[in-house]
Amino acid sequence: MKTIEYGNKDADIVLVQPVDDHDLEFIESELRLIGELSGKGPDGFRMIAVQIEDWNRDLSPWEAPPVFGKESFGSGAADTLEGILKLCSDPEKKYYIGGYSLAGLFALWAAYRTDRFAGVAAASPSAWFPGFLEYMRTGCLLSPAVYLSLGDREEKTRNPVMATVGSCIREMEEIVRSQGAECALEWNPGNHFREPDVRTAKAFAWVMEK
Repeated sequence: MKTIEYGNKDADIVLVQPVDDHDLEFIESELRLIGELSGKGPDGFRMIAVQIEDWNRDLSPWEAPPVFGKESFGSGAADTLEGILKLCSDPEKKYYIGGYSLAGLFALWAAYRTDRFAGVAAASPSAWFPGFLEYMRTGCLLSPAVYLSLGDREEKTRNPVMATVGSCIREMEEIVRSQGAECALEWNPGNHFREPDVRTAKAFAWVMEK
C-alpha cells in the first residue's frame, strides 16, 4: 500500500485519507486549512495519504452496477481497510479517517467495521451507494463522531441514482445520531466538484475537535 505522509510525524493526532491523483493536487491547501480551522497549526497533526490504485474497486464495500459511464463498482474495501489498519497500530495515537466522495463513504463504512477511529470525516460522500443505508441501519457504528457534508446542488442532477444523494445523507444523519454518535451535517454551496479541499478540511477539523 503506497502512502505519502505530511505534517508532524511525532504528533498524537493522525489523519488517514484515501486519495487519488486529483486529491493530491489540492492536498497542501487542505492541510493548511486543517491547521487553521482546528487551531492546531501545521505541526499539530500527521496526515497519511493512502494512494488508491482503482477508485471504484478499492473503496467499494460490495459490487454495484455503474451509475455513470460504464465502470461498475468492485468489492475491494475490505482489503483496503486491512492495509490501512496496519498503519494505525500505535495505541498512543488518536486516529481519524476521512475522505471525499467515495473515499468519504469508505471512511463511514470503515467505522462500522472497526473501533480504531476516533472520528469520521465524510465530505460529500457517495451517500447514494446502493444498499448503504440498509447497511447502516442494521450495523453498529463504532466511532463516536461523524461529520457529513454535501453541496447544495449535488442532488440537482438528471442521474436518477445520484439524485437521491440529498435524501440519503439526511437519513444518514438520523441513523448516526440514533446510534449514539455526535454528528454534523453541513451543506456547502455548489455541486460535487466545488472546493473538495475546503470541504475535506472542514470535515477533519470538526472531528478533531470532538
